[in-house]
Amino acid sequence: MVRVAIAGSTGSIGKQTLEVIRASGESSKYQVVALSANSSVDEVLEQARTYKPSMVAIAEPVARKKVAEQLKLTDPKIEVVDDAAQLATLADVVVNGVVGFAGLTVTMSTLKNGKRLALANKESLIAASPVVAPLRKIAGAEIVPVDSEHCAIHQCLRGSQNVSRDVSRLLLTASGGPFRGRTAKSLKDVSVHDALQHPTWSMGPKITVDSSTLMNKGLEVIEAHALFGVGYDAISVVVH
Repeated sequence: MVRVAIAGSTGSIGKQTLEVIRASGESSKYQVVALSANSSVDEVLEQARTYKPSMVAIAEPVARKKVAEQLKLTDPKIEVVDDAAQLATLADVVVNGVVGFAGLTVTMSTLKNGKRLALANKESLIAASPVVAPLRKIAGAEIVPVDSEHCAIHQCLRGSQNVSRDVSRLLLTASGGPFRGRTAKSLKDVSVHDALQHPTWSMGPKITVDSSTLMNKGLEVIEAHALFGVGYDAISVVVH
């Protein structure tokens, strides 16, 4: 049985992770042992009552108090804590779906504990790669990228013992988003609502806007450099 902790369980990545686990059936080899959220009380309560984790971490104090009070009545064995970094102590695999720099502590804790990290929080590497890189050398620590492009590259490189020797170029693909083909003049009238109508993926609002504006693709280039150790000159983006 693989013990799974999900940081950011009420977000897009977290919900999809739970869907995959649920779809694998009652005899699944996966056990949800910990969940974390920022302040989504109702959603995390529903998840906790469904999956019966040992721990739930809630960042926002008022929300944490509400969750603790409710679970004490229905599921008193579930421990409610304030720090999602504690999730790694219970799990074999930690899915980091936290949005933004707040996900760094989860990344660092998972690697420090020598666990496998399914990383969807690219800010951990973009903003703190010099801090994270040494932790990847800890016995048992492993980063498996969740982002589709990086996950594909990760799988392609699994047979390589020396990426710098075996790889001459990395290609990151892009759809171009909802504004592909638009002129610079027409882009002046783009609204937030327009940016949230991404034609390819259903995601949270921040990542959707970043994807629509292609800001996310720039971040993915930095992430690829940090993940695979390939120089920036050897990383290209192809819109197709």
